[in-house]
Amino acid sequence: MKFTPGDIKGVIKEELARYEDKRGWLIEVFRQDELLEDLYPLMGYISLTHPGVTRGPHEHRFQWDHFVFLGSSAFRLLLWDNRPSSPTYQNQLILTAEEGHPLRVVIPPGIVHAYQNRGEKSGLVLNFPNQLYRGWGKKEEVDEIRWEEIKDSPFVVE
Repeated sequence: MKFTPGDIKGVIKEELARYEDKRGWLIEVFRQDELLEDLYPLMGYISLTHPGVTRGPHEHRFQWDHFVFLGSSAFRLLLWDNRPSSPTYQNQLILTAEEGHPLRVVIPPGIVHAYQNRGEKSGLVLNFPNQLYRGWGKKEEVDEIRWEEIKDSPFVVE
């Protein structure tokens, strides 16, 4: 499969403002008045990714991810449009989230995604998906295709 560099329909990328004063800093990670109702987060989590580590690639069938890279390290995000009905099908988008520059990326279902900590220290990533992991009470199947576990996957992180 050959991918074309370019934007991907439905992916929202936004640099976040960091408000600083003598006490420290504050970053708004999402606001309900800036999201469509179908995208409202239903849960949230934080992860720590060590330098050189890659998470993914994987995709969701139904879930939208709302990743927030706080700027605590340098990350590279790779996104592939795997939706045959999309006008940007087979596009690949590469984004960077630099240290000191917080970034929010909202990823629709069907977009294969991975991120890699390219910084020299561990970095924090928040996610506020619009679906519960494994459903209500954690009793459903995981909504995830883990491409990193599939031999000869076309979604390669270099």
